[in-house]
Amino acid sequence: MALSGFPEWLPPQRMIEQAVIDRARRVFELYGFSPLETRSVEPLDTLLKKGETSKEVYLLRRLQADSDDVSDSTLGLHFDLTVPFARYVLEHAGKLQFPFRRYQIQKCWRGERPQEGRYREFLQADIDIVDRDTLPSHYEAELPLIIADVLSGLPVPPIRIQVNNRKVLAGFYRGLGVEDTEAAVRAVDKLDKIGPDGVTKELASIGVSEKQAELALRLAEISTPDGSFVDLVQKLGVKDDLLDEGLAELSNVVETARAHAPGLCYAELKIARGLDYYTGTVYETQMLGYEKAGSICSGGRYDNLASSGKDRFPGVGISIGISRMLGLLFGQNALTVSRDVPTCVVIALAAEQDRPAANLTAAKLRARGIATEVAPSAAKFGKQIKYAERRGIPFVWFAGADGSDTVKDIRSGEQVPAAAETWLPAEGDLVPVIGGSFG
Repeated sequence: MALSGFPEWLPPQRMIEQAVIDRARRVFELYGFSPLETRSVEPLDTLLKKGETSKEVYLLRRLQADSDDVSDSTLGLHFDLTVPFARYVLEHAGKLQFPFRRYQIQKCWRGERPQEGRYREFLQADIDIVDRDTLPSHYEAELPLIIADVLSGLPVPPIRIQVNNRKVLAGFYRGLGVEDTEAAVRAVDKLDKIGPDGVTKELASIGVSEKQAELALRLAEISTPDGSFVDLVQKLGVKDDLLDEGLAELSNVVETARAHAPGLCYAELKIARGLDYYTGTVYETQMLGYEKAGSICSGGRYDNLASSGKDRFPGVGISIGISRMLGLLFGQNALTVSRDVPTCVVIALAAEQDRPAANLTAAKLRARGIATEVAPSAAKFGKQIKYAERRGIPFVWFAGADGSDTVKDIRSGEQVPAAAETWLPAEGDLVPVIGGSFG
């Protein structure tokens, strides 16, 4: 029985997912990120440091708990990888070298209403950079380029990374005279969901005047692919030191991206990420053609999440929602794989007593990185070729009576002499090829 929100991909979809994982891992390591995996369970008070998320946490309940055990009711499954990572940094700070760059590709669980691309169990690929006491802002400009590198090597639609800075928002609202700037940030972050009138009503409920709300919405309308947003903000006439600091940081992110990948990053002054622990740059990523589906990669700068007493480890991170991205694309049948199995060649059996020799041939091919099966049973060769066709396996290997083996490309019908020690398939046939089609 299928459970809503808990995806179980078919083998071809799982191969696509693994290709995404492998690509992310390779690129992350090229940029110097170390692998990490944290436990799936965290104390509830640790999880709730992220903000108003208590309704989304899956709590643990033991079916048969010993009476003298500590209750599991204070434990929950993590619903992202940032909060557990912050806890990990605090606990292991004495063993880590800073700045610490880590990547983490792991399942998360969130109790929200399932819909296309949104699941209760999902896979994320995170990178974070943390440092002790201070973290230079140039790291905030680096992360979008890494994400673009990962996704540009995959058959997914082009992306646009929307960038803002919480200092811009907080400084602008403070310069307007808004008292509760955090509430104002959360209200404007809902602009796409509730529209300008809805935002104006929410702002009014926290004491924001109509004039202040009008300027807040004018700020939210600003969107540029370069640093020209700075002049547009300044023309609104609001003055504040924090605003100036945020504008400088945001301009650095956008202009750095423009120098390396024009059109990748847009300064989008309506986004805020509705999470209170973000303190600087925030990111949201859209696939072009799938904008209505929302962000498939997001994150931001946090200065106080990993802190305890005098110890403070500011960080910046960004996360690819692998399940979210693939779920959207699978739903549109936009991704394909060249075959349903990893197998490149199947070794035919003329008789069952030939199986030991076939196994030796298969071992030689596998040792050279060629995925190989031995036929499940001896049968007429036509039947074994059909077995390969059904599974999408491109080649069938035939043992010669005098040791002169041949291999047949069952797509073209071409059959050529081959030796297990030297034969190689075409590069495009060695492993399944992932493709995409986006209208």
